Amino acid sequence: MKTPQLNPVMEPLSWMLGTWLSDPPGDGTFPTMKPFQYLEEVHISHVGQPMLNFSFNAFHPDTRKPMHRECGFIRLKPDTNKVAFISAQNTGLVEVEEGEVNGQELSIASHSIARISFAKKPHVEQITRKFRLNSDGKLEQTVSMATTTQPMTQHLHITYKKVTP
Repeated sequence: MKTPQLNPVMEPLSWMLGTWLSDPPGDGTFPTMKPFQYLEEVHISHVGQPMLNFSFNAFHPDTRKPMHRECGFIRLKPDTNKVAFISAQNTGLVEVEEGEVNGQELSIASHSIARISFAKKPHVEQITRKFRLNSDGKLEQTVSMATTTQPMTQHLHITYKKVTP
């Protein structure tokens, strides 16, 4: 099946499209946990609709055991730089983040967060993310979060190299 043309509404985010692999491993920290590293594979694609589809699959760098997983959609409000990021995570968290794309940088912050009734505590209360395409053509993601016990703190930073368009 032929890949449909990118919906013109999504052109400002076309720099995110592709399959990306962490290079080097990502770094995770938070006051309530031991620092850790992880590998991640990211797929950002489209089917011609005015949105991007994404999946993030993290793995333990030594054992390759699956870790965090999330998938969802990125939408742009037509004729604006306003972006919505809708994500479902294997931890039982579902979130809507909103923000703006400016050039090759996307900054978003949680608008609403829901969780399964038996989600692990402390509960996440706020999330911010920044994606940017750096001068080496690599995609960077920085995630910060606040929980019921900790103020907003950087949690993850990772750089990806593109492996397929």
